Amino acid sequence: MPASWVSPAFFVSPSLPSAENLLRWYHVHRRILPWRAGPGSLPDPYHVWLSEIMLQQTVVATVIPYFHRFIERFPTISDLAVAADDEILGLWAGLGYYARARNLIRCARAVAEAGGFPVTLDGLRALPGIGPYTAAAIGAIAFDIPVVPVDGNVERVTARMFAIEEALPAAKDAIAVAAARLGAQAAAQSSPGDFAQALFDLGATVCTPRSPSCMVCPWRDGCAAHARGLSADLPRKAKRAARPVRRGTVFVMQDRSGMIGLRRRPPRGLLGGMLEVPGTDWEATAPPPVPPCAAHWLDAGTIIHVFTHFELRLTVKAGRVAALPGGIVAAPPDTPLPTVMRKALEAGLAVLDERSPK
Repeated sequence: MPASWVSPAFFVSPSLPSAENLLRWYHVHRRILPWRAGPGSLPDPYHVWLSEIMLQQTVVATVIPYFHRFIERFPTISDLAVAADDEILGLWAGLGYYARARNLIRCARAVAEAGGFPVTLDGLRALPGIGPYTAAAIGAIAFDIPVVPVDGNVERVTARMFAIEEALPAAKDAIAVAAARLGAQAAAQSSPGDFAQALFDLGATVCTPRSPSCMVCPWRDGCAAHARGLSADLPRKAKRAARPVRRGTVFVMQDRSGMIGLRRRPPRGLLGGMLEVPGTDWEATAPPPVPPCAAHWLDAGTIIHVFTHFELRLTVKAGRVAALPGGIVAAPPDTPLPTVMRKALEAGLAVLDERSPK
């Protein structure tokens, strides 16, 4: 049984928190988000899908301006499907997890070719970049399929409602089953999209990770964790191992016209297909820094960037060159770059600016 969603065919106890109460609360207090339709209305599936892909591992406040830029440039999924990869990746720069952007491109083209999104969970899950949770979210919100998508917010709300004390990730299956029980109520079944978004909003604005606002929670009276004084302690999480550290060196080059030197990363792998500041590989022990060309290289410090599975520490060197070396892409300094590369570039350019004649 997948942990991210469960069909809500479970017996509903009379003591369950009321889905009807939650929906009443949602209609008054819901967040206004650009990809949402009004209560009781189905939004554009394209908007739901795009927002869900962007929101994977990214917070709402970060996603909103990206969503607006994408919709302005690509009003329909057909517009996105025919766009050049580089343009899409450039607009994505800064959102991170670039495998999502590559899957976004593949998915848009598959949906456009099929003439629209499939309206079943199995059909949605067959699309590139759509796993069980994302399929459930699109299915519930865009197509009113009666499933409960379990993201971090829903996971937290459910663990507290049922006082599930087992630590994550081992508790995921129990939480998914409990969330499905919440969604089996008649009010939730009649409005799957609103119910899913009500759960999202309850977790994001009331049942927050730290200092939950239990006194204003519409489900306070049905919350087992609140009754036992455990709300702020749940869900429990198993202790994570420390992230390994990788090291490398990058070289920020700027020519006489102000253009900077970049190169394209391989199409597959981390930051696949994106532009980067040239440099060494990223290894546990920093490889010997071999500059791409002769220059008076200045020390621009070290930038630190945290990826999901490791921490990267890059030593930044900066230098002005008469001409950029062969094999290097000449680009303006405001070229869209992955966040880690933007950090390195800004550190290097700041040092070069400091050393420029006043």
